[in-house]
Amino acid sequence: RTEFALKEIMSSGGAEDDIPQAERKTVTDFCYLLDKSKQLFNGLRDLPQYGQKQWQSYFGRTFDVYTKLWKFQQQHRQILDNRYGLKRWQIGEIASKIGQLYYHYYLRTSETSYLNEAFSFYSAIRQRSYYSQVNKEDRPELVVKKLRYYARFIVVCLLLNKMDVVKDLVKELSDEIEDYTHRFNTEDQVEWNLVLQEVAAFIEADPVMVLNDDNTIVITSNRLSETGAPLLEQGMIVGQLALADALIIGNCNNQVKFSELTIDMFRMLQALEREPMNLASQMNKPGMQESTEKPARRENPHKYLLYKPTFSQLYTFLAASFKELPANSVLLIYLSATGVFPSGRSDSEGPYDFGGVLTNSNRDIINGDAIHKRNQSYKEMHCLHPGDLYPFTRKPLFIIVDSSNSVAYKNFTNLFGQPLVCLLSPTAYPKALQDQSQRGSLFTLFLNNPLMAFLFVSGLSSMRRGLWEKCQDYLRKINRDIAQLLTHSRSIDQSFLQFFGDEFLRLLLTRFIFCSATMRMHKIFRETRNYPESYPQLPRDETVENPHLQKHILELASILDVRNVFLENTLDDY
Repeated sequence: RTEFALKEIMSSGGAEDDIPQAERKTVTDFCYLLDKSKQLFNGLRDLPQYGQKQWQSYFGRTFDVYTKLWKFQQQHRQILDNRYGLKRWQIGEIASKIGQLYYHYYLRTSETSYLNEAFSFYSAIRQRSYYSQVNKEDRPELVVKKLRYYARFIVVCLLLNKMDVVKDLVKELSDEIEDYTHRFNTEDQVEWNLVLQEVAAFIEADPVMVLNDDNTIVITSNRLSETGAPLLEQGMIVGQLALADALIIGNCNNQVKFSELTIDMFRMLQALEREPMNLASQMNKPGMQESTEKPARRENPHKYLLYKPTFSQLYTFLAASFKELPANSVLLIYLSATGVFPSGRSDSEGPYDFGGVLTNSNRDIINGDAIHKRNQSYKEMHCLHPGDLYPFTRKPLFIIVDSSNSVAYKNFTNLFGQPLVCLLSPTAYPKALQDQSQRGSLFTLFLNNPLMAFLFVSGLSSMRRGLWEKCQDYLRKINRDIAQLLTHSRSIDQSFLQFFGDEFLRLLLTRFIFCSATMRMHKIFRETRNYPESYPQLPRDETVENPHLQKHILELASILDVRNVFLENTLDDY
């Protein structure tokens, strides 16, 4: 293939004999590297998506070849322009592939610094206008490459919270799509317009805006920062377990999504990551550490992001995570999914009798569905039942269920005596809040950005930056006090304390208690199904209904001038 391409190129550039040997070798080497890079890149699709070790050496080889290719075209640009006819969009394609490699490396490792690297390559393509000449060529497939580049760049910017860049990219992409459909009259116009609609809805999903004095929107990050989780204080006796792996599963009907991320998945993955650092000072290339300057415990837990998985896919990834979980580590399962309720009545109350959450059904088993619907004594097969998770409780397991049937997971049994906690969302919200579900669950918002969730249930839709920062400081104080309540409780189940040594899990537990206490004090949250629950149950009087915590919540409401939406004498109302 390379030889044929060479002959074509050389003959179009003049008589083959006129070309100096050194220049011929340059073109030959470039063609070889280009071929090799494409071959390796295409091979990435064949790597198993689960398991953390098998793919690393292959990724390393692919990075090596792309690094050589990128440097080679920089060093020999003039010869490649003259003899090979190298076009700017081809350089853009190489840069785009490197950006994709870094993005996929982030997905595989959960190390947010690789997102910065992906951003720098995608950004360079835009700044240097590598794709600007594509529209002059009468080749729709080249324009599609450009549109895909924009979509990928938007995903990276969303993950880095670069919302101002996202807005610029969306405008540019919109113009590009209009030009593309006008020129080529293609059938994929509807698909590309759907991409635009999805990203527009994603940007607007947050229910509260934080504003600067000039009314520009403040971009808030919800990753774990140095001051994020309450510190462990002297005398707090907690476990030494560390969160090592997480499955983030999204299968909600009609929820805002972009690419293969629902807004709930997006919020939860950020709650399980630290703030990104600049990789240039830290790394040579993925997997190769350059210096000993890397701070201790920088690692994020490894994550699998599963959008609408089938039961088989979910179980495969779950088994892979379970198998590779290191000693003294925790596996987290986050389920944001439509509830599946038991059909018919059952005489027993086992782990398959309460329903669970929906898994995706493949179209090719319609027969099975039809048979099942005729016989109500069978269990729903496209459902993750609590009993399906029992085998995995042989290791420490932390489960979060955000669903209209989350309470199915309240009927858990700890068979193996390992630490096990389930945090369960309300199964219904007061009618005044229900129309917001498309923009993400309120429960997950509390776990990701508790202040924004608090403002939302208080009826506020915007806030000045100064007041926001004052409230964040107060919320940090509340978190510290919740940590003390938890660790000083005499009747709390030990599983909570076993998980409390990990920063991410500590923050999730304190936010869960804040969420539960807030909803129990709110005037419109009056039904039991409006409140989060947990397995094992928390001692209410020492945590979610503790008078000291209730006083703090009223104080936060006073700072915001929304005390009227909360009950004053909460304990008397139960």
